[in-house]
Amino acid sequence: MKAKDVRPAKARVAVSVGESVRIIRELQGLTQSELARRTRIPQSTISAIENDSINLGVERAKTLARVLQCHPAVLVFPGWDVAKPSAA
Repeated sequence: MKAKDVRPAKARVAVSVGESVRIIRELQGLTQSELARRTRIPQSTISAIENDSINLGVERAKTLARVLQCHPAVLVFPGWDVAKPSAA
């Protein structure tokens, strides 16, 4: 297969910030309680983040990303399309 034959995958489902946190947590087999214990973020706060009731915030994103072993941007910008030109 040649590079010109490869097409980038298309996004099939848009997810919110809270959904991205939940999906990554579940993929790693963690409960909200276990994630809360590891991050020292109250379970009720994790629940509120996953339900998009409160904003994730930079510091919580960094803390969660450390435990979930991903880059904070994966949590903060779940729908970011890197193929689009930067606004910066």
